[in-house]
Amino acid sequence: MIKRLFRKLETIIALAQSLLTPKQFIFLSSVLVGISCAFAVIILKTFAHSVFSFATYISGILKLGFINSILPIIGILLTVLVIKKVLNGTIQKGTSQILYAVAKKASIIPKKQMYAQIITSSLTVGLGGSAGLESPIVVTGAAFGSNYAQNYKLAYKDRTLLIGCGVAAGIAAAFNAPIAGVLFAIEVLLVDVSIAAFTPIMISAATGALVSAIVLDETILLSFKRQETFNYHNIPFYVILGFLTGFIAIYYSRNFQRVEHYFAEMKIGPYKKALIGSSLLALLIFVFPTLFGEGYESIKTLSENDPGQLLDNTLFADFRNNHWVLLLFVGCTMMVKVFASGLTIGSGGNGGNFAPSLFLGSYLGYFFSKLVNLTGLSNLPISNFTMVGMAGILSGLFHAPLTAIFLIAEITGGYGLMIPLMIVSSISFAISKRFEKYSLDVKNLAKKGHAFTSNKDSNILSTLDIDTIIQCDYLTVHPEENLSKLVDLISHSNQVVFAVVNNEKELVGVVHFNDIREIIFNTYRVKYTQIKDVMKTPAATISSYDSMEIVMTKFENSKSAFLPVLRNEKYYGFISKSIALEAYRMKLRSMTIE
Repeated sequence: MIKRLFRKLETIIALAQSLLTPKQFIFLSSVLVGISCAFAVIILKTFAHSVFSFATYISGILKLGFINSILPIIGILLTVLVIKKVLNGTIQKGTSQILYAVAKKASIIPKKQMYAQIITSSLTVGLGGSAGLESPIVVTGAAFGSNYAQNYKLAYKDRTLLIGCGVAAGIAAAFNAPIAGVLFAIEVLLVDVSIAAFTPIMISAATGALVSAIVLDETILLSFKRQETFNYHNIPFYVILGFLTGFIAIYYSRNFQRVEHYFAEMKIGPYKKALIGSSLLALLIFVFPTLFGEGYESIKTLSENDPGQLLDNTLFADFRNNHWVLLLFVGCTMMVKVFASGLTIGSGGNGGNFAPSLFLGSYLGYFFSKLVNLTGLSNLPISNFTMVGMAGILSGLFHAPLTAIFLIAEITGGYGLMIPLMIVSSISFAISKRFEKYSLDVKNLAKKGHAFTSNKDSNILSTLDIDTIIQCDYLTVHPEENLSKLVDLISHSNQVVFAVVNNEKELVGVVHFNDIREIIFNTYRVKYTQIKDVMKTPAATISSYDSMEIVMTKFENSKSAFLPVLRNEKYYGFISKSIALEAYRMKLRSMTIE
């Protein structure tokens, strides 16, 4: 029944493709991708919220705090089981895979990512894993866009554009924040987008947000109604918060990777690894119950009139009215959140760091403003600092200040906090960028030599394969040979540069035609001059394993038009600067989404 329905839908879309212009079909496609992503968000969010409500209800009725600790163990073990038995033992996590697919895989994302992320993240986060659903949502949206484009045989540019549509729709639906969805797609994931390409991405984001708003229960979404008036006298405190969020973002990024690396190095089976990691997570959740799941409920609680509710059903319930105990609890929870998230994902669960960044930011904003108020230094609006703190951590962790600013502006229902949002987000981004070259998700790509940054030139160069521009058919000469041999080669080839190699194929020098132009017209000198007498040491050499960014830097520094390439310390070929630049121009043209 369902298959028949999908076949009919595909037939209708294929008919529309034949009747519409390419641009009109892209507009239609952006709507369809947006709807698909919205329903994926609805499924994920509804499941996660239902489990959270059930666990809270059971633990409240039975007065058993350990109920919330047992569920994450079950969730992570089930996730590992599904990965092992259903997904062929592997699953890619994080948004970095989208960047890699766009750059290295012609924007082709495997079909299994259309459902793998939904299943695994719903089990992990839905059953209490301390991570977020937004990263799996983004990957799912990108997979919808890519596979839709593949199904209707769209070109690379259109595939990439629909990936951006899926990403924007996913974020827009998850937060009912269409502007933030568009900015996230453009600021974090897409290399280069023209103004014309904004339209389909905006359509998709608006569609995703609209479907989510209509179908999804508003209480499930992260939103705030309470907001106090911005007072410019508090600007110095917002500046301090900007610095704090920047350094805390660095703290989170580095420690999260340490935990992930520790589990990756463990030489034990996946089930044992999952059991160890989830048991440690269960211990943390038992002491700090707000680490359970995404944590959005506790974020809302912090911004309301009675944040002491956080201590209900915890070991510290008797101190719910003690401001200092509550402050200490919030501070400790904030600092251990990174380990809870690291344990969740590192031990085999699936989730992302988007929600943890908002959790961390809200706790930091509350902690800072409450501490200032308790010490009598000022009387800060705690709810405002709680919300602005989220933008600071998000900006610092993902190097996405615009996304952070507009996301918080949209989920708070207005732009009254725009000035403090801009102050905190920009300072946090500057601090984080100073000490961390790459954002958290891009770090893994950087380790593999596939780094993507906000520098468009670096991004494009990183996608070029050096092997495609190495010319291995260049003729070579021996240092002991007579110059007449070189003159003969010049007269029968188009080469202007020759590698001088010994019997072991090691490069000992190079000869440029321009350097010997005067000599080759002197018959006597040609006959009695050896090549070793006219060869020169190359200004630089390139390893066949160098990245294109390194290659272009060597060309720039050496001022040479040709550079020899070595592989395993043997001569391998030449790279021409003009050919390298032409490859760059071709790639730039193919990657610009119009």
